[in-house]
Amino acid sequence: MNDTHSKTIGYLLWIFGFLGAHRFYYGRQITGVIWFFTLGLLGIGWIIDLFLIPWMDRDADFKYTAGRYDYSIAWILQTFLGIFGIHRFYLGKIWTGLLWLCTGGLFGVGYVYDYFTLNGQVDEANRRG
Repeated sequence: MNDTHSKTIGYLLWIFGFLGAHRFYYGRQITGVIWFFTLGLLGIGWIIDLFLIPWMDRDADFKYTAGRYDYSIAWILQTFLGIFGIHRFYLGKIWTGLLWLCTGGLFGVGYVYDYFTLNGQVDEANRRG
């Protein structure tokens, strides 16, 4: 089993979990969107997730490939500097990083897209070596 995701980061994101942040981090995009639009199922799902994070972390560790690129670093870069494409530079995607930098994350649409695909992007980069 790989240790690809951090429980610490998961719990820190859980603080904003009523917006689905921790669910996106663990690769659960559909429920992340549901949490975003329902404020964590009106707070009930958000509280339940406090106990589900270890399970989501374990599931992500089985699903994604560990390697050169760290998922937590990629997510921190995406969250705070993603509009500038810094996470894409980190993953070696220089051209799209420059595109994000010059267009504000493709006018915000690419920034949102990367929330849905970042775990897959890191997984792909780790598989490449």
